[in-house]
Amino acid sequence: MAEKKLAMMWKNENKGIRCSLCARRCFILEEKRGFCMVRENIKGKLFSLNYGKIVGLNVDPIEKKPLFHFLPASSTLSYACRGCNFRCLYCCNSDISHDGLPEIFGQDYTPEQIVELAIENRCPAISHTYTEPTVFYEFAYDVAKLAHKKNIKNTFVTNGYMTPEALENFKYLDAATVDFKASGDENFLRKYASVPSSEPIFAFLKELKKHKIHTEITNLIISKIGDDLEKFRKLAKWVVDELGTDVPFHILRFFPNYKMLTTPSTPITALEKFFDEAKGQGLKYVYVGNAPGKKENTYCPNCKELLIERIGFESRILNLKKDRCGKCNEKINIVLS
Repeated sequence: MAEKKLAMMWKNENKGIRCSLCARRCFILEEKRGFCMVRENIKGKLFSLNYGKIVGLNVDPIEKKPLFHFLPASSTLSYACRGCNFRCLYCCNSDISHDGLPEIFGQDYTPEQIVELAIENRCPAISHTYTEPTVFYEFAYDVAKLAHKKNIKNTFVTNGYMTPEALENFKYLDAATVDFKASGDENFLRKYASVPSSEPIFAFLKELKKHKIHTEITNLIISKIGDDLEKFRKLAKWVVDELGTDVPFHILRFFPNYKMLTTPSTPITALEKFFDEAKGQGLKYVYVGNAPGKKENTYCPNCKELLIERIGFESRILNLKKDRCGKCNEKINIVLS
């Protein structure tokens, strides 16, 4: 059985513990847990309760993360541990992330076993995903450190609520998919995800750029309650101004889930409107996810040559010469190895 693991990113403060792992910066009294419910103050020390307790483990196409510009057409070993620092009412993984907390469950694995599975399945990357990887930071750290020794890359699928100092300490992250909901609308986040502010997400994105970590952004559009075009326009402009025009930007369709089963799926026509708006703001690589069509292909932003064709989660690289368009030699923001 995996034992409780002494946590990282905390300090003693006023007869309690201040956690500095995520932007909530929980103050945790003895025998209490943080908001994530998987980090506990035990006799004045903070412990990770979910270390090595795996609740999801699969070999996925890396496009499923979604990462379209990082090791395209490859597989990634994906895994998760229990817990989350959000409480999204539409969570598609609620059964393993936060539903039923504080119960902690999972099958025990060591970092060595996770990395060995990646090697056995010929995965060039490991994705810390499904739940929020920030809250299983200690296990992710040990896995990622060992993975790098084996020339395996690491990706996070994250809500972006990690603190700058936690990212600074995590030396082995190669790529991140940062998930926005409703374009970062704070009213939406407070009501539907129990998140007080979206500002830490923007700060985290700046830190990813500072550390030269490949970044892709998703934005979940929810009909009527999370589809404000002006807020979307503001987000797209921020990405262009602060991160650059070549950040891959995924517009995701909402489907009813968890406690929002009566909220309708996002119409395809609405997604196409947001697609056009993102392109109009200057973003070069815009995709529509969870919807059929051709808006998941990658085209050269200069000559419009089809570079990568995608059908579902299957990708076919057509006309790339390393990181350049095979037709006009335009440099493409892509990591191929």
